[in-house]
Amino acid sequence: MPRGRSTFTKRQKEHTRQQRQRDKAERRSQRKQEKPEVQGTDELEELRENARAQAALFQTDSDPPTSSERLTSVNDTSD
Repeated sequence: MPRGRSTFTKRQKEHTRQQRQRDKAERRSQRKQEKPEVQGTDELEELRENARAQAALFQTDSDPPTSSERLTSVNDTSD
């Protein structure tokens, strides 16, 4: 029993719709995979570069004093 033209057209449209959804999902997954690697690395490197520039401005060679060292130095000055 032959199918009508409208049935064939509906099947073709449905097939096209499904293919578009698959393509869209594939593009979305590719963007998710590429985006964090590129963007995260660039941002991290930029932060490191800014930290180096600030350290060079302040010429910090040693670690900042800990909270107990700060308390000791405050107590020493009050004597």
